[in-house]
Amino acid sequence: MTLEATPERNRFAAAFYDAGVTALIAFGLLLPLIGFLTVTNIRNELELTTRWPLLFSLVGIAGFGRLFYSLTLAPWLRQRAMRPVPTTLPLWRVLLGKWFVPFAVGFVIAYPLIVLAINGLGGSVKWIDNFGIQILIYVMLGWGLNIVVGLAGLLDLGYVAFYAVGAYAYALLAKEFGFSFWILLPLAGVLSSFWGILLGFPVLRLRGDYLAIVTLAFGEIIRLVLINWVDLTGGYAGITGIPRPTFFGIPFNANEDGFAATFGLEFSPIYRTVFLYYLILALAFLTAFVTVRLRRLPVGRAWEALREDEIACRSLGINTTNTKLTAFGIGAMFAGFAGSFFAARQGFISPDSFTFLESASILAIVVLGGMGSQIGVACAAIVMIGGTEIMRELDFLKRIFGETFDPTQYRMLLFGFAMVLIMVVRPRGLISSRSPSVFLKERKNIGSDLVKEGHG
Repeated sequence: MTLEATPERNRFAAAFYDAGVTALIAFGLLLPLIGFLTVTNIRNELELTTRWPLLFSLVGIAGFGRLFYSLTLAPWLRQRAMRPVPTTLPLWRVLLGKWFVPFAVGFVIAYPLIVLAINGLGGSVKWIDNFGIQILIYVMLGWGLNIVVGLAGLLDLGYVAFYAVGAYAYALLAKEFGFSFWILLPLAGVLSSFWGILLGFPVLRLRGDYLAIVTLAFGEIIRLVLINWVDLTGGYAGITGIPRPTFFGIPFNANEDGFAATFGLEFSPIYRTVFLYYLILALAFLTAFVTVRLRRLPVGRAWEALREDEIACRSLGINTTNTKLTAFGIGAMFAGFAGSFFAARQGFISPDSFTFLESASILAIVVLGGMGSQIGVACAAIVMIGGTEIMRELDFLKRIFGETFDPTQYRMLLFGFAMVLIMVVRPRGLISSRSPSVFLKERKNIGSDLVKEGHG
């Protein structure tokens, strides 16, 4: 009896010890960041205040999270790793794989109608704009970066630079020359693709960490150019008064020639919001369609071969130079499309919208979703961006942690927590298996146990 109980007591003791150490580390790290806060009083003097409830809440979450992992999650992961890989999929996974995509496509198409039916004209703008449009922008950016990172295996930390090129190209050409959105949309994609190819040439011989450093530097160079070339870009002040897209020449304003007056409707900003939603939805579908088609072409199979082993790719006679350049160019083109839409939607852009944090967010979406997986990237964008937007609605937390508590300031904690959780539970992302680009007679999913760890 004693011998059988000893391992169990040791396991509980080790779990509580790890939880205590984790809580102490969290307390030491969060004390200067969360526990103390400087505020300015009415005499314009800095005062040091404390946020003990918030600090101890976060420390407790860290400690209990570690305890839960040690007692529950870690044994489950060990047992799952020891289980034999099933040869057939369960019925629920078969049904999910068959009907999930049609249901998801139908839902995103009907999403504005569902929101309008629930909240009416007045309360739907926020849900369609902040959730629908914002998430779809990052879905499109994630699918574009997925070509470079997920398919070609090229770690790009400066992807936001192409996003900025598309936005500024649209803003400058629309204001200076009066071109319409429909002309500038493909032009912004072409210009971003050109810059993507220019980036591709210096990094042809680089891989891994070195490639990441160069692409990170490229993104910072573009941002600094936008800040310092004041005569062209406006510097920190940005560009205002960017023309908005129209509905076949009909503007969304309150004038007599506006959309509402033309169709005999009461003026409301919801019409422009719904139009922009379906516009970015069409661009996202275009990105997904082109990416799926390219994967089945020789260039797509060359990307995947480059990702798995560049040396073997060269030995097969594949031109790795053209393969890398096409990946950078096509991925940058979709970022340019998203950038032009972003500028048209906002009506104002500045360098603050194109920082390294944006690149990190897009890369986190690709990694968390599962590199090379279109569905996984879309799900990760919904979780990460939608989760950030939901945090804006958690005002009731101010009654717990004080009126100065702002949930949106802790979005990076959400990123970190999501990355740690996904890397522990599903180290290859939300979608760990993928369908082959080409197949013989029958399509079969490739399980994560048959794919080299760390690749898409």
